Amino acid sequence: MVRVRGAGGGRVSIAGVACYRPGDRPHLFYHLLVYRRRKHEAKGFTWADYRDLILAAHRELSAPLVWIWDNLNIHLAPELADFAEENQAWLRVYRLPAYTPDINPVEGIWSLLKRSMVNFAAADLDGLVRIVKRKLKKIQYRPHLIDGCLAGTGLIIEPW
Repeated sequence: MVRVRGAGGGRVSIAGVACYRPGDRPHLFYHLLVYRRRKHEAKGFTWADYRDLILAAHRELSAPLVWIWDNLNIHLAPELADFAEENQAWLRVYRLPAYTPDINPVEGIWSLLKRSMVNFAAADLDGLVRIVKRKLKKIQYRPHLIDGCLAGTGLIIEPW
């Protein structure tokens, strides 16, 4: 048992995307949301947070995107569909079939993250955020791990 200070109940949520392009190293983009149980604080990601993640990936990669969503309820938000429609010149959105985490490379990223954190105990929420960021940065700088997450799905990327 590990005792921690404070009332607890806060949480760290992560939204992430693994980006692949033939002939280039893979990229991992993510955004953390810390919920500290404060009044008027968002408990989870909004459609605008996901829009901002798409925009950040597009800006960093300077390329058109093929975005593949799982079936998380917020991914189905009408605002995100409108955003995709408005930006169809550089953004194509597809949905994975329901209940198919085995073909989602990001699930492999979360598995790597969880396995890398098994021997860590955070004293508080800020400590947990530091550990998560450090571990995600290590994954970002090891492209073979991100490639392995795609290989683990059995999917391949082919140029058009």
